[in-house]
Amino acid sequence: MAGKAKPSAGQQIIDLLAERNQTLVTAESCTGGMIASTLTDVPGASAAIYGGYITYANSAKSRMIQVQPRLIGDYGAVSNQVARAMADGARNTARVDFAVAATGIAGPDGGTEKKPVGLVYVAVSSELATVVIEHRFGDLGRDGIRKATVDAALELVLQVLTSDPPSP
Repeated sequence: MAGKAKPSAGQQIIDLLAERNQTLVTAESCTGGMIASTLTDVPGASAAIYGGYITYANSAKSRMIQVQPRLIGDYGAVSNQVARAMADGARNTARVDFAVAATGIAGPDGGTEKKPVGLVYVAVSSELATVVIEHRFGDLGRDGIRKATVDAALELVLQVLTSDPPSP
């Protein structure tokens, strides 16, 4: 008899957040809402998902989630610094427990030698800390890079949730 399949990362995230009465918001650039969509595909997601910001344009990052235009000017929209600011800005703007942010170059155009297609930064912000991970997925094609980014974002959220002590 086969064992029970392990719940998806999305299901685990929803279950943990709901159990702790905590909420999460997304701030997405290169994924255009795919992280929020994946999470809200999970039944019961409304108990844990506050909503999401699709901040594709640089001006949207600044206006919607308070990313300082200077950061974008100094480091570029695809950078550790902007990913961190997106996650922190989304969490503070939405007044939730956690935020996940993604910014990257999905291609097929837009890459440079320093910032090639497939370069993505994923960040998770909590009250305790903000974690940013750089990924270099390579040129998996636009859809492949976006899907890999969603998977990486969900994995990072899960890592943060399982390492953070629940709030009292």
